[in-house]
Amino acid sequence: MTKFTRRTFLKTGLAASTLAISAPLPLAAQRGTATDVVTLGRSGVKVSRLAFGTGSFSGRVQRQLGQDGFTRLVRHAYDNGIRFFETAESYGEMHRMLGIALKGIPRDTYQIMSKVTTRDGVDPRQKFDELRTLANTEYFDIMLLHWQHTATWPTDSARWQDGILEAQSRNVVLGHGASMHGLPALRRAPGNPFLDVAMVRVNHTGKSMDAEDYATSGLGNVPEVVTHVHAVRRDRMGVIGMKLVGEGAFDREDRRRAMRFAFRDAGVDCVTVGYKSPAEIDEAIENLNLALA
Repeated sequence: MTKFTRRTFLKTGLAASTLAISAPLPLAAQRGTATDVVTLGRSGVKVSRLAFGTGSFSGRVQRQLGQDGFTRLVRHAYDNGIRFFETAESYGEMHRMLGIALKGIPRDTYQIMSKVTTRDGVDPRQKFDELRTLANTEYFDIMLLHWQHTATWPTDSARWQDGILEAQSRNVVLGHGASMHGLPALRRAPGNPFLDVAMVRVNHTGKSMDAEDYATSGLGNVPEVVTHVHAVRRDRMGVIGMKLVGEGAFDREDRRRAMRFAFRDAGVDCVTVGYKSPAEIDEAIENLNLALA
């Protein structure tokens, strides 16, 4: 089997096709609903516009529901049209809990995105196989490099990029990208040949958004973040928005404003929100429907 690396990726027709830029994607929100299926840019992966996040406070909120409560919540989301579920290696037991919650549902009717911690001393192939086993899935629709927070992440994570491309050659991963935290990291996203999907913190207030210091307790730089989102959209990357509820700090009106801002101003393709009750799922669907109206 051909060994896929970033070097061969950049030399192949696949890289050439993903780097090709035709007309920019429209930044205005498409009219539709929260549960419409959208394509995440050049990844080609199709997902529901609203995703189910399992990482509220690193998954603590979801874990506290217990397996039965979490399963009921996942099934409520699925029954109401949310078919995109996202988790991460760093979210504790969430791969296993999500795999149990989705058991018995036809795999081709939903998508799973995972995020891997790019630590040293870990074999990427073994890690992806471990996560697949935990999530009870043969493949991940999207795999992201998690928490890229320095300006040097494109070179620092080279081994993991190679690992994801190798997994993609085995159809263990279908699409790939990174989640970025902090402006130094986000500035390296536009023009990045590896990224098919960019996961970006975005809301109208700057709460829990990107600043020069990725761990700032202050507000992020909303205009600069939006500028980078527009740039990666022009690169035909798929953009997933996160932090739509300001890590739980927003009231209902701000949650509505954040959803509208993400689609109307930033121009994301889809958003992920963490939930702890069916009412929160119903509200998020309503808020996104209003944002697209």
